[in-house]
Amino acid sequence: MAKGLFPRAWVKKSFYFQARISFVRVNYLFLTWLTVLVGSWVFYVQYSAYTELCRGHECKNAICDKYRRGIIDGSACSSLCDKETLYMGRCLSTLPNNQVYTGSWGDHDGIIHCKLGEVVHYELGEEPEPRRETPVFDKPTRGTSVEKFKEMVFNHLKSKLGEHANLASLVSQILSVADGNRDGRVSLPEARSTWALLQMDEVLLGLLLQDRGHTPRLIGYCGDLYMTERVPYGPLYGLSLPWPLVSWVPSGLQRSMDQWFTPSWPRKAKISMGLLELVEDIFHGTYGSFLICDLAAAHFGYTDRHELRLTNTQAVVSEEEFRRTMRALKCETDADCIYGADCHTSCDLSERRCREEPFRPNLAKACEALKDYLLRGAPSEMREELERQLYACMALKGNAGQMNMEHSLILNNLKALLWKQISHTKDS
Repeated sequence: MAKGLFPRAWVKKSFYFQARISFVRVNYLFLTWLTVLVGSWVFYVQYSAYTELCRGHECKNAICDKYRRGIIDGSACSSLCDKETLYMGRCLSTLPNNQVYTGSWGDHDGIIHCKLGEVVHYELGEEPEPRRETPVFDKPTRGTSVEKFKEMVFNHLKSKLGEHANLASLVSQILSVADGNRDGRVSLPEARSTWALLQMDEVLLGLLLQDRGHTPRLIGYCGDLYMTERVPYGPLYGLSLPWPLVSWVPSGLQRSMDQWFTPSWPRKAKISMGLLELVEDIFHGTYGSFLICDLAAAHFGYTDRHELRLTNTQAVVSEEEFRRTMRALKCETDADCIYGADCHTSCDLSERRCREEPFRPNLAKACEALKDYLLRGAPSEMREELERQLYACMALKGNAGQMNMEHSLILNNLKALLWKQISHTKDS
């Protein structure tokens, strides 16, 4: 009897075991299929995004075509198009019509910027249609003299910056940049490239601020493609979390995490001094006053020597242009009177127009951006005084009485306090 039961029990166990294996196999196949499906979809989305955002080859082809046809010229044209010693590296673009790449040119490592015309969407597997270009290289026209071109540049700068006694010297500086091959004269193709560059506010502001070391230096250009020196460390502080985690991390924790991976305090103090000096130089500077309308950490970086660099000059606007823009704005409340991320004015309810006077000066916003950055790890003997000065700085208002004097006093006191702490260290 026992002998008859044993084979039956063995068969039942064998059947159960085979059924279990079949179930596991089905699950495994389903999960494999699901993984392949999801992976293919992610690859398709990433590839589509990459092909739309990263089109540097189109920029290079369009620029080199115009260079070879004699329409444009510049200091980087020969290296980009003939010698091919200027290379585009990793794509950093965030907008399809504004191509940004790491670049290498001889001994220089930099960042390459190139404007791209309207991007036409296309499906995977289809040939992209030719981009729609705007005629950015139609000025100056053939027959324009150098003197006429200087007048064009002068009037353009005047419209952007207002009337200033130093505009003539700025024109000379720009003409020196325009002479790309250093032959002592500006050719028509070089003038066209220079004029195209000047239409981009970020290039103009970069030229204004690079002599003081606040912005990356312009290394070369060809048409409206240009290369600036690379800033090795950026952003100023903060972590870039993967997008699935952003909505799950509380803002308070995010602010704390932003300060975890920063240099030692003396080096942070030196970097902060650079931001304060930037604010000082653009407050009633050589070419007028400028406003920083987005003090996000992502717009700043620093060098190996811990010198601050403004890496996104689009965050800066001349006070002349700011006032002109605000005059034209209609409003119902103060919330309607904003330029960029954080340049505010108030609404004149009787006129239903925005007032021209900025609500907060650059210094107040800079101190707010630096507060957590500087207080974390600050030496105990000066922390209380540093905190007091930062809060006094943050309280500055744009329309306060004797604002110029108060601005200068707070700025100088803060710089002196920081310098006293780092002047005896190697980081100074």
